[in-house]
Amino acid sequence: MSLYERRGFDAFVAGLPGTSFVDQWDGHVAKVGGKVFTVLWGEGERARLVAKCPEESFEILTALEGIRQAPYFAKRKWVEIGRNSPLSDEELVHYLTRSYELVAAGLTKKLRQELGIRLSS
Repeated sequence: MSLYERRGFDAFVAGLPGTSFVDQWDGHVAKVGGKVFTVLWGEGERARLVAKCPEESFEILTALEGIRQAPYFAKRKWVEIGRNSPLSDEELVHYLTRSYELVAAGLTKKLRQELGIRLSS
């Protein structure tokens, strides 16, 4: 099941503690503690994922074909990953998980505890 398909996207994201979904901005948005950490936009060959990433990953990722700075996300370090990108499913899981961790780390400790979020490191 592909992360570029709603069923695969939902199945993966729902496995992360404290997540919720909302359809907004013409996309399928995943949030943790009310904060966006990834978006699935489009369908089929036009599907793309948006995720937050660390600065060093941002530079590397945006140098690859099919990956660019995410439009409409004012802060840098958000990438849009097209279905034609060279990333494997395993790498996509890594980057979506990392996005989740980066956003969850910005939540209060109390909220993370209430949502059952345990961050690695």
